[in-house]
Amino acid sequence: MKKIINHPDLVVSETLKGLALAEPTLEYIPDVEVIAKKVKSGRVGIVSGGGSGHEPAHAGYVGAGMLDAAVAGNMFSSPSPDRIIEGIRRADSGKGVLLVIKNYSGDIMNFELAEEIARMEGIEVDHVIVRDDVAVEDSTYSTGRRGIAGTVYVHKIAGAKAATGADLAEVKAAAEKAIANVRSMGMAMAACTLPAVGRPNFELGENEIEIGMGIHGEPGVHKSEVQSAKALAKTLTDFLFADYDFDNSRVALLVNGLGATPIMELYILNAEVHEILKSRGIRVVHTLVGNYMTSIDMAGASVTLMKLDDELEELLLAPCRTPGLKIGG
Repeated sequence: MKKIINHPDLVVSETLKGLALAEPTLEYIPDVEVIAKKVKSGRVGIVSGGGSGHEPAHAGYVGAGMLDAAVAGNMFSSPSPDRIIEGIRRADSGKGVLLVIKNYSGDIMNFELAEEIARMEGIEVDHVIVRDDVAVEDSTYSTGRRGIAGTVYVHKIAGAKAATGADLAEVKAAAEKAIANVRSMGMAMAACTLPAVGRPNFELGENEIEIGMGIHGEPGVHKSEVQSAKALAKTLTDFLFADYDFDNSRVALLVNGLGATPIMELYILNAEVHEILKSRGIRVVHTLVGNYMTSIDMAGASVTLMKLDDELEELLLAPCRTPGLKIGG
């Protein structure tokens, strides 16, 4: 294992410390592993989090127009309720807090427990659960669909709605609309290596890929031989189109790398996906290409589409400035 680390047990804390040192508007709260804005927004607070290893998610989306705080668990493990409640406190400006939770059993249990504690402290809290992965209905970690890269769009929409001064119910409704209209499908070419383990967490053959692999290495739909970018774009989008009617609509497109795939290859995949969308009368309003929801150093990619109406398009294009995503001024 070759990694630029000091000790496996320090990876999460030292990652967050380094992030905060690079971003003067953010504060790192040690021990509870929270990244929060130094100055509260005065509006509805947005909090997300989950296991580490998916950087820039989730701490990389704390900033203007997106999250107010992010809570980090250990590698691929949910943060504990005591960490989450601190994130809620840091995000609370007296207008309520919305939790954005990916659909993994540990995340849901711990975030909902922290939500109950926050209510006991007099903080108004609600939550939404992201289930954008069309690959499988159930997995090692979840009951129902997994939450993957589409979560980035939910962060963006919720944060933008909160920035308008909307109340908690209105922010939740906008986030729920994003969730209802977002779908993702991914694939893996090689495993990731957890620092504490020191070896790949699954195996694929030399000319083998897995379609639908989860971001923690959960099994996908099936294995296949390596495909061209054109064929892979069709494979991934066919799953999206089979699940949801995107034809003749406006969409946001995210071509997401899992950590080890060169940006060059993501751009090639992006070009092929654009051609497919054009052939179906789908107009791409905004495109993101890069590492937005990774799996440490896994080789692979995912494609996410979010169908837009006027409200979602306006919120998507509203300015935001975070370490992981910048849009507009």
